[in-house]
Amino acid sequence: MTEFFIGVDGGGTGCRAVVAGRDGTILGFGHSGSANIVTDPQTSLVNVKAAIDNAFDEAGLDKAHYATSHAVLGLAGGNVEGAGLPIERGLPFAHANVEFDGLIALQGALGDKDGVVAILGTGTAYIIRKDARIHSVGGWGFPLSDLGSGARLGQSLLQECLLVHDGIHPGSPLTTAILNEFGNKPDNLVEFAWTAKPGDFGKYAPRIFQYARESDPTARMLLKHSAAYVSETLEVLIGQGTERISLLGGMAPLYVEWLPLHQQKLLVEPAADALTGALQLALNRYGPKNGRACG
Repeated sequence: MTEFFIGVDGGGTGCRAVVAGRDGTILGFGHSGSANIVTDPQTSLVNVKAAIDNAFDEAGLDKAHYATSHAVLGLAGGNVEGAGLPIERGLPFAHANVEFDGLIALQGALGDKDGVVAILGTGTAYIIRKDARIHSVGGWGFPLSDLGSGARLGQSLLQECLLVHDGIHPGSPLTTAILNEFGNKPDNLVEFAWTAKPGDFGKYAPRIFQYARESDPTARMLLKHSAAYVSETLEVLIGQGTERISLLGGMAPLYVEWLPLHQQKLLVEPAADALTGALQLALNRYGPKNGRACG
């Protein structure tokens, strides 16, 4: 029996998968669309399957090997109780474990070391390991949680555009550009927001950082508020004794300069990414070194 090991990293803007042999040698990668199991569980399952299918295709492996494969999937929303069960039941593997995406990020970034990882992407989440105990903060999903996230940041920009249109706040080059994209019609903004997923809002976040570098007052105001949420959370975790922080996610490098200097001094580069962390967990739980009979 030939066994394979699968790692999956899924969030609001995309899903990545990797398949490896029992010795950890990576055989193939796959990509697909968003995989937030709280905001859109059905689409998440479709995209998880697609990413894994693509990884097996790249590896040249037959899908018959699914029955002897073991998967750990770090998915946005995996910290919500019961949210991962439909995904686990919908996958044809020998084992499929859905985990909070913060756990695979922690494993990839810090290995077995103590410290904090802050996931700053479409959503936000924080996970701390201290003396082998793991605790997560945030990550409850959009729109109630994910403060400081790309989704909330992008949403705040569109909210600001409505305030500018109504004459409540002064405009800026950034709000002018966004309003122009919506035909200077607030109804178009509202219509977009009714159906927008977190990833749709998140697409506006990089524009805010771009305009902030050009001293746009609206962009800097929005970023100041957003970075304050991130900094506030990190400060609480620092107070619990952490001496090592790794920032992950598409917005991580953009946020560094907006954090207080004493927090910047604790930042360390991640050893590996979250996808690698998911694969490591699959190998740790079901691979040869766990004492299972593989062959």
